[in-house]
Amino acid sequence: MIKIPTDRKILQAIYNRHADSLENFDRNMADRESKIMVPIDCDEIGRELKINPDIVFGRLYYHLEQKHGYDRDNGARVAFFAKVAGKDRNCVNLPLLASVLAGLQEEWARHMWALGMSIASLVLSIIAIAVSVAKH
Repeated sequence: MIKIPTDRKILQAIYNRHADSLENFDRNMADRESKIMVPIDCDEIGRELKINPDIVFGRLYYHLEQKHGYDRDNGARVAFFAKVAGKDRNCVNLPLLASVLAGLQEEWARHMWALGMSIASLVLSIIAIAVSVAKH
């Protein structure tokens, strides 16, 4: 059974592929209509992560858009992922994606730190028991 990648891994793959697209955006020579809405290729991301591209699309469109897209006070929608943005298809809001990814990375680092401390505590406990048993 293939392990399904986490949101963090999917967003990291997208970010790695498109991070420089904001800095390199030139409205006069742009290959897309919007600076922040960046078209992605779900097929390429799926190949990189070794999953069906429909899983990538579904996670972005059905899950992450619902979770991280939001409505402004003036009624305008700030999309996380849009099937269509002008002439472009399958676009992510790259600055918003970067913010969400930073939060997921911070959360992951906290969990890894706690896990590391738990493992260190377990190892020290086992050593203490072994020393205690050896003395008796």
